[in-house]
Amino acid sequence: MASKDLSWKYVEQSTLEPEVIAAARTQSLELGIDPVSPATGAQLAVLAAALDASTMIEIGTGIGVSGLWLLTGAPDAHLTSIDLEADHHDVARQFFTDAGHAAARVRLITGRAADVLPRMNEASYDLVLIDADADAVLEYVEHALRLVRPGGVVVLAHALWRDSVADPARRETVTTQLRDLIAELASSPAVHVSLSPVGDGLLQLVTRRG
Repeated sequence: MASKDLSWKYVEQSTLEPEVIAAARTQSLELGIDPVSPATGAQLAVLAAALDASTMIEIGTGIGVSGLWLLTGAPDAHLTSIDLEADHHDVARQFFTDAGHAAARVRLITGRAADVLPRMNEASYDLVLIDADADAVLEYVEHALRLVRPGGVVVLAHALWRDSVADPARRETVTTQLRDLIAELASSPAVHVSLSPVGDGLLQLVTRRG
């Protein structure tokens, strides 16, 4: 496993993070926010670019790290991002502006995701990113699969939850929920599934057409 650890470290360190995103990451850590890793962000950018995404929704803004990565891959897309903390949105809005993203293309909604998501239009998004309250992950995935268009992508950050999911001896609630979710989705005929160990784990779902 030591060689794998070395490879994962190399992947993270070899990722070139744009200056604005690096600044947002530094401030995130100062505020106690756990942003996606640089390599995870780069993967998000690749997914957004591959989809040529025009509409994206993010559950959990933080102060903009993951949203900035998404817009790096799809700079002409419209991003909707939901977070409970208004103060976080104030900071994120400045980072989006600093990165050159027009305010009209970045919609920040302050509120509980559980209250906001039921009001969002079904099958209307190319990509849905979940990077929020781990205790509500099952509810968020259910909403995300409803919101994404056929052939669209749902991405769950922190899917390996601090290396606990891979350890069968760990039985904490979040760990068990994630482990069960991964197993259930792997056998689902409704989605293509890929689980990557990048960062803290990245679960990627593509909804099947037809």
